[in-house]
Amino acid sequence: DLELHLQRCQQLTVTVLTDHQDLNNTELKTIMNSTAPRQYRIRAKLRTYNPQKLHQSVKLHCSKCNSLQEVPDGDNFDLILQASAITAPNPELHNTAWYNSVMWTTQDQKQRKIAIHFVKHDEMLQEPEDTLLMIEGGTLKEVWKLTKRFKCVIPVRSTEDDLELLDLSAPFLLQGNVKYYGCKQCSSPKPIKNLSSMAAEQHPSWEPTEIAQVLGIELLQYVFIMKFTLVDETGALNAYLFDY
Repeated sequence: DLELHLQRCQQLTVTVLTDHQDLNNTELKTIMNSTAPRQYRIRAKLRTYNPQKLHQSVKLHCSKCNSLQEVPDGDNFDLILQASAITAPNPELHNTAWYNSVMWTTQDQKQRKIAIHFVKHDEMLQEPEDTLLMIEGGTLKEVWKLTKRFKCVIPVRSTEDDLELLDLSAPFLLQGNVKYYGCKQCSSPKPIKNLSSMAAEQHPSWEPTEIAQVLGIELLQYVFIMKFTLVDETGALNAYLFDY
């Protein structure tokens, strides 16, 4: 809808921004010669907007270091999953006090070993829609299948002592159709066993912000960014939109 609206705006002779109805119209030249912060109402044309494709406006923002980055594509995630599947799941890390494990070998030529660890609450498994699970050795397609049935999915790999998160270029958590990323610069990943403290809570919510905090991840937020160039007879002004 917004993309269509912007196209229409470019076709119109004049675009009127309807906010601040109590203010008189101010020329762009006056605004550029003023000090911020101030509120103005303008009457101007929309000359250009960027990016041209709306999906390119979505970025990942770290509120701690204020960095912006592109949202990784699915191919990148798939490659990271394939690389992690080279290391077979460590059976010594299965079936602990706070999660139950299931492992099987795929029937294809690669004969991948896949392990899924279902986090327990009060020594019991929760309903699928309330369950957090961790997967080792899965493909992108298999991970997405799990997200359709279970509340939270965390891709992991085995070490000698514990399960660990994958490279932070990959999402550390998937919930529904949303991928959650951590800031490489600001995160200090902690052992996966720290999740056991959340499992011990009376009503584990498995909220992404809480999971990130327990795992030492600085959560990146999805933001919407656009740049508009507005013009009137006195000059041109760049306007930036930044919103969560």
